[in-house]
Amino acid sequence: MTVDTKGRVRTTREQRRVLLAEFERSGMSAAQFARRTGLKYSTFAVWVQRCRRTKRPARKAPVRLLEAVLTPSPRATVLTVLLPGGARLEVRDAGQIPLAAALVHALEKSC
Repeated sequence: MTVDTKGRVRTTREQRRVLLAEFERSGMSAAQFARRTGLKYSTFAVWVQRCRRTKRPARKAPVRLLEAVLTPSPRATVLTVLLPGGARLEVRDAGQIPLAAALVHALEKSC
């Protein structure tokens, strides 16, 4: 860092990059770090803001959809709903689902 004739601190891009990396590791607030390094807080705050804005978020892996192919099972499929108080509701046929839902809603209202 150099100081010009008007007392302004001049830094190269590389020096700013090093200072910003050091700031990120320091755990200090921007004001504390600026004070410790002799930088004007408003200048340093602009550097931090600019750096954070230009950082690209980590790219997430694209969502992959897979087709699930189900084959009928010779075993009967059972949906078991455990109710408060230890009661169990077993649904063995898809046609019973509306009845089971109505029962659960009715029990919910009575509690």
